[in-house]
Amino acid sequence: MTLETHTLGSTGLKVTELCVGTSPLASMARLYGYDVSDERAVSTIDAVLESPIRFIDTSNGYGEHGEAEKRIGMALAARGGLPADVVLATKVDPDPSTGDFSGRRVLASYEESLERLGVDRVPLLYLHDPERISFEDGIAPGGPVEALRQLRDEGRVDHIGVAGGPIDLLARYLDTGSFDVLLSHNRYTLLDRSAEELFRSAHERGIGVVNAAPYGGGMLAKGPDVQGKYGYGERDDRVAEAARRMGEACARHGVPLAAAALRFSLRAPFVDATVVGISSPERVAQTLEYAGLEIPQALWAELEALVPPSEFWLG
Repeated sequence: MTLETHTLGSTGLKVTELCVGTSPLASMARLYGYDVSDERAVSTIDAVLESPIRFIDTSNGYGEHGEAEKRIGMALAARGGLPADVVLATKVDPDPSTGDFSGRRVLASYEESLERLGVDRVPLLYLHDPERISFEDGIAPGGPVEALRQLRDEGRVDHIGVAGGPIDLLARYLDTGSFDVLLSHNRYTLLDRSAEELFRSAHERGIGVVNAAPYGGGMLAKGPDVQGKYGYGERDDRVAEAARRMGEACARHGVPLAAAALRFSLRAPFVDATVVGISSPERVAQTLEYAGLEIPQALWAELEALVPPSEFWLG
């Protein structure tokens, strides 16, 4: 199949509507409930690079020792480097031992990422989960935002973004005028619309919009009876009940719940790319299949009527 290609906000970067998220490749069993070997991770990246997907997302902090980046680097090295048409984005993270998230740490994080990935630069670099420090520390002189701007001004990266969860905090970072791209996770899904207003606003301002985790951490892929957590945490039972009823509605229309969850993000006019975490070669083909499914209009109406009230959203 073919994928639509979008321009990421005003960056000029051309990205496919589907982006592969690589945190599952770091073998974080505590988060995902399963391990991933080096061989499986490399095979997964190979499958991605052989597919129509031309956008890969990773982070310095995926895995205790940067396993996701290392494994991507292994796959790229075996292929002779990153294909010219693939956009590879990574994120800067605090020091895993000390928690330092200063400007100096941002520069070190980026250098670590380049070494693991085996590349000279990346076109897009995010500030990752800034909720781990105060906003004041984030924008302070010598802080992480200043360091990211320095990397962009020096031409060591083309564009910088902010990637995290809490919507109000992300909005404050966007209001600084420093960022070219916004990524949020688990907050624009069939079950949670926390990010919609910010996504729309960012899109109108020419900021690239990337929506991650359309399955809500697994509940909308495996169903609430298999994955009872939403957004990697315990939620009100009414969230799981809404997912269960959505699954029943999808079954009546002959549509996998995961396909509806993915198509929900892909069809949003203000979302440039949707990040789906993938941990096996087989999941690459399945994700592409889901991306191409047509969803009956009647099903969209049924699903919209089942969205939990906003007090149950992550915000």
